[in-house]
Amino acid sequence: MDGRPPAHDHRLAQLRPTRPPRMMNASTFQWMSALAGIFAVVVTLLFGFTYWKIDDYLVARTDRLITGQLQYFATLSPDRRINAIEDHIGEDSRGVQFTAVFDAQGRRIVGNLERLPEKLGIDAPVQGLRLARIDQRDRGEQPVRVAARRLPAGEVLVIGRNVDEASQISGLVGKALAVSLASAVGLCLVVGVWLSQRAEKRVVEVNQRVQRIVAGDLRERLPQGGGDDPFSRLAGIVNGMLDEMETMITALAGVGNDIAHDLRTPLTRARLALERGRANATSLEELQVVADKAISSVDQSLAIITALLRLAEIENARRSAAFGEVRLGDMLREVCDVYEPIAEDKHIALGIRIVGERTVSGDRDLLFEAATNLVDNAIKFAPEGGKVDVELLDSNEGTVLRVTDSGPGISAQEREAVLRRFYRSDKMRNTPGVGLGLNLVAAIVKLHGFRLVIHAAPGGKVDIVCPPPRG
Repeated sequence: MDGRPPAHDHRLAQLRPTRPPRMMNASTFQWMSALAGIFAVVVTLLFGFTYWKIDDYLVARTDRLITGQLQYFATLSPDRRINAIEDHIGEDSRGVQFTAVFDAQGRRIVGNLERLPEKLGIDAPVQGLRLARIDQRDRGEQPVRVAARRLPAGEVLVIGRNVDEASQISGLVGKALAVSLASAVGLCLVVGVWLSQRAEKRVVEVNQRVQRIVAGDLRERLPQGGGDDPFSRLAGIVNGMLDEMETMITALAGVGNDIAHDLRTPLTRARLALERGRANATSLEELQVVADKAISSVDQSLAIITALLRLAEIENARRSAAFGEVRLGDMLREVCDVYEPIAEDKHIALGIRIVGERTVSGDRDLLFEAATNLVDNAIKFAPEGGKVDVELLDSNEGTVLRVTDSGPGISAQEREAVLRRFYRSDKMRNTPGVGLGLNLVAAIVKLHGFRLVIHAAPGGKVDIVCPPPRG
């Protein structure tokens, strides 16, 4: 024995019946079954009401006809009455009329009734009885609406009408409603089965794709289809979330390398400076120069770490609870006061233009930091003798905080790249910085629900658009 199962066991396993789909447990099928049951009850009640109304209408119409005939025949003279009744019976091609005249002793004078019915009330309202016609003995007794009136000479006039046609009409209506009910219930069940299979198929497909996403395939997305049903809308929302997650995870995957690269450079410079100073310095002044270079490199590393911590704090929205009213005009004046000496040293004209005072809800320190980053970048990249303008304007979209400079600006191809962490274009390699300024501004703007707009070159122009408050 080699431990393998016999071949016939494998064949038996293949022949085992597979478990049928859990159609009866599907919520869609259960809802459709419940709907079919409710529909059946409603249609049954409707059938009963319709049957009752039709029967009541036909009986009332027959009673009115009988009452009219009684009045008509009662007004005729005896001779004309006999002739009229004979003509009336002769014209009854369907055989539904029951008409007769009996004398005071109950003997038939004319008509198709053999004798006066015992249970028939004289001069009473129309009533229902079972009577037989003498010319239709083979049919036996039939359901009849009948009434009798005593004439002035003592005779009794009897007028009746067969109501089988009312039963036939009601029966036809009942059959039609029964067929409709069966068809509608069957259709509901068929639709329920189809919807359940469709929903189960979509759930299976979604489950398979979710398993692939969980396994690490971040490019996988849920099937949306081309419709506007709730499932497709939910899939669209989830896919949007997956897009955002993929972007964030992709960015996080490169952050470690970026941090290591940007920290390695200043730390390497600090280490080399210390090594050379230890090996080559011959005086206290030379050691101080070496220490200053090392401190500068360490400060650059600390600036990177501080900026990263600041970004983490902002992206976690820890500051949103401290929002208050911020007067943008006053804040921008303070920013320009801080950077005016720096601009003068570089012979750059720093101008400010505020059109009205505007107030927004936000964190003043963060908004001040965003504004200083924009002004600092503008002064940094503007050529000597250039200009930087800080403006607070009104637009159709709300209040706009705009910083422009006469520098090279940001090309259309780099407008998204400059918002990435540690990104530095080739033309900025020789400019001091860690590549986190605009990323920090973007995080602050996103936290406040504002919008950052970077205009294409030539010339630098960046807007922070503050929409008007809702409500």
